[in-house]
Amino acid sequence: MSEDADKRIKLVKNEADKMVEVMIDGKLFTAYRYPENIKKPVLYPLVTPAGTKITRKFPLEPSTGERVDHPHHVGVWFNYGEVNGLDFWNNSDSIKVEDRAKYGTIVHKSIEATEDGDDQASLKVTMDWEAPDGKILLKENTTFVFKGKDSVYTIDRITTLTAASEDVLFKDNKEGMLGIRVTRALELPSDKPSIFTDANGNPTPVEKLNNEGVNGKYVNADGIEGLDTWGKRSNWVNLFSNIEDEKIALAIIDHKSNVGYPTYWHSRGYGLFAANPLGQEVFSEGAESLNFKLDKGDSTTFKHRIVVANGELNQEDLNVMFLKFSEQ
Repeated sequence: MSEDADKRIKLVKNEADKMVEVMIDGKLFTAYRYPENIKKPVLYPLVTPAGTKITRKFPLEPSTGERVDHPHHVGVWFNYGEVNGLDFWNNSDSIKVEDRAKYGTIVHKSIEATEDGDDQASLKVTMDWEAPDGKILLKENTTFVFKGKDSVYTIDRITTLTAASEDVLFKDNKEGMLGIRVTRALELPSDKPSIFTDANGNPTPVEKLNNEGVNGKYVNADGIEGLDTWGKRSNWVNLFSNIEDEKIALAIIDHKSNVGYPTYWHSRGYGLFAANPLGQEVFSEGAESLNFKLDKGDSTTFKHRIVVANGELNQEDLNVMFLKFSEQ
């Protein structure tokens, strides 16, 4: 048996299915996935310590009672809506062939290292941000650090982007950067018409939504709640809900060293939960602008922590997590 065979947190490579599973105490927490049809690597699913999947299944798995909007919203991802004029955020197989020259793709290149452990496990990967003609705009080196104990699991995503072949401009845009698409129960209640998967998994128009069991709520570090968290700066945002008797909290924590700190939040009621430090002109309605630029050969690093918990995460808990994370 290998030395790491009895470690609590393990990474299991599956090259045939293009993924690395993250197991905590023998149970799936998440998986790093890099199939070719979703235009960027993602983490999918996110699973609570009690075993409940909290990411939307569509479009990766058959589902019932889920929205079928925004097919580019898959699991947990990191990209941006305008990079040298190309849209990396909205790209998916649903884009018309004649429009694909406007979109960029993030391509998984290699798994550099994996390390299991009792307190944490780490996964180091490389990716290329590619233009439609194959030109590499950005080289990405990302380290994921996975921790989990009792009722709280965390993921640190530490991403270094390097301008590879030319200067790179991230024009202010609301579509960015670290995004999560959550399951229906974590959405905020809504009665607007939409299109959902029916019992057979087929897209079906619904005139009035059934909000039974849908009780998600956002709150940020300043105590701002609900949809009012959208377009506000904050050190963190927490999305909490319950699925039957299971209380669930899902938080994203910013880091003081990030460009654009404190980040703006792209927090939508229909289940999109994203931190966007680079969309300042949009979120401030023109009062600010950033238009962040990397000169050829230069790099920047973004650090975020995702917290998945059973039970409640209060303001004090998250403030302490933020301060400790920003010391790293």
